[in-house]
Amino acid sequence: MHDALIIGGGPAGLQAALTLGRMHRTAVLVDSGRYRNSTVEHAHNFLTHDGRAPEEIRRLAREDIAAYDTVELREATVAEVREEGEGFVAETDAGPIRAKTLVLATGLVDDLPDVPGLAEAWGREVAACPFCHGHELAGRTIALLGDGPHVPMQTAMLAPIGSEIVHLGLDEVTKVERTEDGVLLHRADGEPVAAAGVFTHPAFRQAAPFPEQLGLAMLPSGCVRIDALGQTSHPRVFAGGDLAHVEQLPMPMASLLLAAAAGQAAAASLVRFLAGEAVASGGPVGPR
Repeated sequence: MHDALIIGGGPAGLQAALTLGRMHRTAVLVDSGRYRNSTVEHAHNFLTHDGRAPEEIRRLAREDIAAYDTVELREATVAEVREEGEGFVAETDAGPIRAKTLVLATGLVDDLPDVPGLAEAWGREVAACPFCHGHELAGRTIALLGDGPHVPMQTAMLAPIGSEIVHLGLDEVTKVERTEDGVLLHRADGEPVAAAGVFTHPAFRQAAPFPEQLGLAMLPSGCVRIDALGQTSHPRVFAGGDLAHVEQLPMPMASLLLAAAAGQAAAASLVRFLAGEAVASGGPVGPR
């Protein structure tokens, strides 16, 4: 039985694997190859990786992890996770995996508004985070698509970046068309609006069923409730990345850097949990 099973191969899961490797804990990371930012061509606002492709960041992370022989990476899909004895069993398409503890880093799925062409531009000309995608639109027209209390704040945040901030309601736009210079937002009543880029806030949901399968406490946002160190309502389950956040936040802060930091915190908390078990049981706590 492994010390830990990590489900999810994004920045949170990869950082958790690296942290566990450095503490000589046996761990298996299962990566399905599906990522929330799969359409993003360049990641930003990540120190030393600004402008690097997300797949390149993952490749470099895997190279780092390969130096630690207690950690194994598997390309597989987990269908189910269940408790068994003093640990968990994950049923995967490559066979079962058993571990004492679990790190969930499976992320979220964005449900985009049903506007023709929006999905094709998502992660490219259309994005959600101005911190990640705003600077590249400097000095040009930026459009905000959708309504809600976030619009005035986001308009003010983007004002120093764009030459003009245009707000369009979802009902106004009939089609999003990618162009060489950005996008054309076609309207049912009026001329199309040309913009260098668009920001919108889609709904999101859990990318995997494991929080529900394990009966974890959830927050109104639809995310897993964790404490400041990434522990869920189950003492042996830890979580990091977009799928979870502390209850003081209204929603997760979607950022590669913050996801990696959350993965590190979750793994460190997991190591402390296992060490506490060893101390409590009177087992070996010194060098092996």
